Amino acid sequence: MKSYQTKIRVRYAETDQMGVVHHGNYAQYLEIARIEWLEQFGVSYKSMEEDGVMLPVYEMNFKYKRPAHFDEQLTVETKLEEKPDVRIKFSYKIYRGAELLTIAKTTLVFMDAETKKPISCPDHILKAIGF
Repeated sequence: MKSYQTKIRVRYAETDQMGVVHHGNYAQYLEIARIEWLEQFGVSYKSMEEDGVMLPVYEMNFKYKRPAHFDEQLTVETKLEEKPDVRIKFSYKIYRGAELLTIAKTTLVFMDAETKKPISCPDHILKAIGF
């Protein structure tokens, strides 16, 4: 399906005393990449929220193959797994150059901001991303 690459430089604050990226920071890397993935289609989180649609994370999985370090340039490849319905599923690969460091997956749920109940992916988002 549709993929997008995001560049991220590892900041010092994201590392431990050994200069290795702390595992908790990978969730932020995925969020940055996911937001950029949506923005390539003209969909912004801010406009979604203004329209009363929230997109909380339902599930997140990581497989760490190699560590990332301070000041390295990482590439996060974000790929939509299937046509969104109530849920939208992404897979990710994080690279340092050609070296695969991390594999991840997320599932998010479209939710009505007022009722806090799941909703189907809005039609304008489906159209924007090509469905």
